[in-house]
Amino acid sequence: MLVYPSGIDLSSRSLQYLSGLLAGHRRRIGSRWRRLTCGRQAVLVPAHLRCGDTYARLAAGFRVGIATVHRYIREAVDLLAALAPTLEQAITTVRKKAYVILDGTVLPIDRIAADRPHYSGKKKHHGMNAQVLADPAGRLIWASDALPGAVHDLTVARTHGIPAALATDDVKCWADRAYQGAGPAVRVPFRGRNLRGWRRRHNRDHAKIRSLGERAMTTLKCWRLLRKLRCSTTRITAVVRAVVALELAA
Repeated sequence: MLVYPSGIDLSSRSLQYLSGLLAGHRRRIGSRWRRLTCGRQAVLVPAHLRCGDTYARLAAGFRVGIATVHRYIREAVDLLAALAPTLEQAITTVRKKAYVILDGTVLPIDRIAADRPHYSGKKKHHGMNAQVLADPAGRLIWASDALPGAVHDLTVARTHGIPAALATDDVKCWADRAYQGAGPAVRVPFRGRNLRGWRRRHNRDHAKIRSLGERAMTTLKCWRLLRKLRCSTTRITAVVRAVVALELAA
């Protein structure tokens, strides 16, 4: 296999953060020697998450075995996922904001047609549904655990207790039509195509506010691994939370 130098479009701050996290973990478990240093492992992990490089390509580039690459990535992802904010911590953050934007995304996965629970009828592909909270500037605040893509956005939000948490803390929230009936804290546009007068103006203003939440989705999709997940569905939540932790640390 040919090997060539490449780059990762992340800041050095993210690399230093992950390297320090790995160094602390190695000290706690008493790890004496590894094939890769903490710094090299800190480069390996974003190369997989950010660039979507496969284990085989990473093994060739870093001159280690595929099993070693798998072990190093899993170790770092679990460490990062544990540091991602919980919904309670996210609500504490958004209390200081004027409002919050709620949206959902179906992350594509490679599953066969028989896996109906993961098939999203709206997106027309198999995936895992994750809910995202963004601040008024479109910055990512929190991402939920991933549920099968066949589950509706409103059901996922209720499963994670998002509407109830927003209502309890009286946080204003903007969302799309999929969240109709989520509760008084979640503001949604009026239904219908031929709206007139103030209802039409309301939907237009609502769309302008909610569109900023798409920036948070774009932030997630910049991590190429999330554009087509080929890992086990039981690992997708950890991957999403690891990405959120790195984004918030940058």
